Amino acid sequence: MRIAIVGSSGSGKTTLADRVVDRTGIHHIELDAIHHLPGWKMRPTDAMRSIVAEEVERPHWVCDGNYGSKGGDLVRAAADTIVVYDLPRHRVMRQLVARTIRRSVTREVLWNGNREPFTNFTSWDPERNVIRWSWVNHHEYGAKFAAARASGEWDHARVEVFTNQTQARHWVDNLRAP
Repeated sequence: MRIAIVGSSGSGKTTLADRVVDRTGIHHIELDAIHHLPGWKMRPTDAMRSIVAEEVERPHWVCDGNYGSKGGDLVRAAADTIVVYDLPRHRVMRQLVARTIRRSVTREVLWNGNREPFTNFTSWDPERNVIRWSWVNHHEYGAKFAAARASGEWDHARVEVFTNQTQARHWVDNLRAP
């Protein structure tokens, strides 16, 4: 069982992956945790690809994240199931705003000691403001994933497309541990 979960920022990829882990007990690969070094530094592409390549050698895993050529391509190539979590923009925005505010207010520790800085809310730069990033890029994810399916890039895997949380929950409820 090798599951890749992709979708727009804030769609709930990590939450869905956590549900898969709870249901099956398989290993969780979180690409954000690999990518974000302390101080919000980005891991260099070659180093990230090396870590991801090692992680996907495991017999069973679920991986959440996109990251294209920074290792996401390796995940999707090794996956036997690719889940596209394609929630509508309004749903993603509602989840993402609530999550980002909660993380900022509670000072929740994210990856490698990083915390969501409240000052990012005031930035219009999508590289600093995850809400802006998701708003600007939401439509691109659906197009990118549809193109991967149409091109045959994902023909090696079963592809599941979920447009709401009920579909995703039903799918998880029917998973069995390997």
